[in-house]
Amino acid sequence: MVPTREQSRPEETHGRGADRAEHGPGGVTGGSTGGSAGSVQSVDRAVSVLEILARLGEAGVTEIAGDLGVHKSTASRLLGVLENRGLVTQSHDRGKYRLGAGVLRLAGAAAVRLDISQEGVPVCRELADELCETVNLAVLDDDAAVNIMQARGTAAVTAQNWLGRRTPLHATANGKVLLAHLPPTLRDGLLARPLQRFTEHTVTGAAALRGELETVVERGYACTLEELELGLSAVAAPVWSHEGRVVAAISVSGPVYRLTPQRLPALGERAAAAAADLSRRMGYGF
Repeated sequence: MVPTREQSRPEETHGRGADRAEHGPGGVTGGSTGGSAGSVQSVDRAVSVLEILARLGEAGVTEIAGDLGVHKSTASRLLGVLENRGLVTQSHDRGKYRLGAGVLRLAGAAAVRLDISQEGVPVCRELADELCETVNLAVLDDDAAVNIMQARGTAAVTAQNWLGRRTPLHATANGKVLLAHLPPTLRDGLLARPLQRFTEHTVTGAAALRGELETVVERGYACTLEELELGLSAVAAPVWSHEGRVVAAISVSGPVYRLTPQRLPALGERAAAAAADLSRRMGYGF
């Protein structure tokens, strides 16, 4: 997505996800007001309920309240909220609760990200070795793209590392791929927001960007030419899951004097081939 120009031999780095800085190991820090502290306590108790059900398999309100050290009405309210979100469900034995399908959904999303990061290592390394350019693997993170794996080619000349960095969807090749394949309602919601201009080449008009995203879907890859930073170009292609959803994007990036407009189509096709390889590794088409 964003090139890192450096060192004399290929190297790759990858992570198991894109940890946001505010989500440190110490958890959420409560504010100074009582309401804020109460909200944090409620979150902590809700997580504890999930942990109790994971440990016991199923439990009733009285048992959960005793484990938490709270009144039964408090435990009941927590279970009601979690049930509404699909994270817990009542078992056939009325009054007993167990983990719901929502937990599986969240776990599945995390597993997909881990699998992509692991399976993407050989694919990105091979592409970086072949093209001698920087290759990134990115996934959607709310309203941005985040790099979860990076391989540097021999032509890179700087040591900038974009692993774990969030980058704008509308101004990066990886981001445009992810944006182009979002459900229409989500995509329209993002395009309705003001689009930041990073260079004179950044596309900030929603209508123009929609047209470009249609082209991305039709030809199978995205291109950016000095849209995030002057002098930087990139191409990217979608990675599909076994469910037929775009879950990531592979990009090739480098300086514009190497990734020229004339060279971008060929690089886009090569990125698409690598993305198809990773898609197969993720079970797509089987």
